[in-house]
Amino acid sequence: MRTERGAISPAGASGLLLFVLLGLMVLELQARTGGFVPGQWWPWLGDGAITPPEWLLALAWWPRLVTALAAGAGLAIAGVLMQQVLRNPLASPTTLGVAGGANLALMAASLFAPALMLAGSEWVALAGGAAAMGLVFLLSWRQALSPLVVVLAGLVVNLYLGALAMVLLLFNQETLQGLLIWGAGSLAQDGWHDAVFLLPRLALGLLVAWLLLRPLRVLELDDASGRSLGVNLAGLRLAALGAAVFLTGSVVSVVGLIGFIGLAAPNIARLLGAERLGSRLLWAPIIGALLLAVTDLLLQSADAWLPTLIPTGAMTAALGAPMLLWLIPRLRLEAASPASVETGWPRASRPGPGLAWRAVALVPVALLALFSGHVAGAWRWWAAAGVWEWRVPRLLAAAGAGILLAVAGTLLQRLTGNPMASPEVLGVSSGVTIFLLLGIVLLPGVDLPLLVLLGVMGAFAALALLVLLNARSGFLPERLLLTGVAITALAEAVRALVLAGSDPRGQQIVAWLSGSTYFVGTTEALLVLGFGVLAALGVLLLSRWLDVLPLGASVSRALGVPVGAGRLAVLAVAAVLTAAATLVIGPLSFVGLLAPHMARLLGLSRARDHVLGAALIGAVLMIAADWIGRQIQFPQEIPAGLVASLIGGTYFLWALRRL
Repeated sequence: MRTERGAISPAGASGLLLFVLLGLMVLELQARTGGFVPGQWWPWLGDGAITPPEWLLALAWWPRLVTALAAGAGLAIAGVLMQQVLRNPLASPTTLGVAGGANLALMAASLFAPALMLAGSEWVALAGGAAAMGLVFLLSWRQALSPLVVVLAGLVVNLYLGALAMVLLLFNQETLQGLLIWGAGSLAQDGWHDAVFLLPRLALGLLVAWLLLRPLRVLELDDASGRSLGVNLAGLRLAALGAAVFLTGSVVSVVGLIGFIGLAAPNIARLLGAERLGSRLLWAPIIGALLLAVTDLLLQSADAWLPTLIPTGAMTAALGAPMLLWLIPRLRLEAASPASVETGWPRASRPGPGLAWRAVALVPVALLALFSGHVAGAWRWWAAAGVWEWRVPRLLAAAGAGILLAVAGTLLQRLTGNPMASPEVLGVSSGVTIFLLLGIVLLPGVDLPLLVLLGVMGAFAALALLVLLNARSGFLPERLLLTGVAITALAEAVRALVLAGSDPRGQQIVAWLSGSTYFVGTTEALLVLGFGVLAALGVLLLSRWLDVLPLGASVSRALGVPVGAGRLAVLAVAAVLTAAATLVIGPLSFVGLLAPHMARLLGLSRARDHVLGAALIGAVLMIAADWIGRQIQFPQEIPAGLVASLIGGTYFLWALRRL
């Protein structure tokens, strides 16, 4: 990767951030002490007569500032190490699942093994982060840690771990309410213990990074050149990534998830001209520390005008995601030769029988979901009670949502020529989530038509960002994924802000986010299924465009396909389908990624067959997921969206391992 050198140097940018930080510090200290009295700003250096405001400064404000600086620097160093080892500008504690693994481990330990937390929460977080990163490496090792495969594996692991965390949260919301605020990145302090904990670990991580500086430069060469220089590449990578995981685990165990610092700070430093590793190791932690501290001070200054406590980590992600979106066009990713969607896929000579079998498979799955399962604590293979009142609406809604997501994923995969594109991975579902959550919280009396409108607007906004940032580059896979990561991070920030605010609708919001069909009525279910079937049939009218557009703009024009209008039409249809499906099943689902992929593996290569096959597979997957979710924890339920995420995630973990 190369970058465009910025007009301002890293030193200049750091100086500007430091100036802003000092200004905010003066304003905040002045507000807390009631005037411009510098002698009261350092209570431990005064005459011994300490007032309550000075106690707050000594035991809360100053420790919070030092903790923010240390946490920001630690995450930035971890990001630099990960990006250098993997030769990947997208690598960070967030994108590689390290932070998510640490967070899930801490949640699980808090619920099931609290004694481990007493023994040392940083070791629990370290184990969770290391396990997540180990899984990412296991999935991408056969591809020599290819940047695209690593990022894709990180996205899959992140979504998988997020689904598991959502399951824990769904069944233990009251117990984990405090962890919601902490998990979103809370820097609130009641003493110096966190700062004292972080500072020596930060120093240790920085020392290891500087000791590995010269060997790590060898990783800028290919592996053969590194071995010829006598470098133990496996040991070097293990040491550097071990230091990165240690720093991330230490930060997460103290302050929770702090989004985007580990990704943004190294890339900003590189963008500003810090091309050499030593320069990035110097400036990235400075920029990361100042960014986090400035964000936290801005948030503290705005507390008086905010209706609820906002965790700093969520706000950092909310501010960092737009920053990354601004950064994406300025990152020059090495262009790979565009691959057609036809390359490497099996092709069925007679797709008709395959489609017929997919349709026939719907019947036993539907009968199983309708008539079998737990009833009054006992398993019944045939139980007709409650079928029409409860099970039929859920089956119809699940089938309709599966069709909608599968067709939307097919459209995006064929348009971009990327078999790993989907509403979930590219952030389209996250765009819907952002608009819906903000509408639910900020607008009074939100009804169904308004929710539909908000969902469509969110999907269009996400797709507009994807087109704006990727059209000129020819929709490079890495750039598309990075855009999806940014939009998803923004949605996670909004979700964390809403859930951490103790909104009385929190349980319903969690149920929707997890993809529950429990609240769907018969009328809504019929509408969703009818819209899904009509959409799948209507998309067939675009089948010629979908066959031609992946071949490139010049070929498409030569064959008489309007490239600009064609792409916009396909994206518009994908946006509407994603919005409708997300309203029913929530944003957590792999169906839009899994169903089109499975259809292609079955040899359905032409657009018409691909769309129909994916729609049938999507319906089967969502019906099965809804039924499985009703059985596992009876009488409690695991929502269909979460079950689909776990099923789809498992499949893709296996599929990535076989690449």
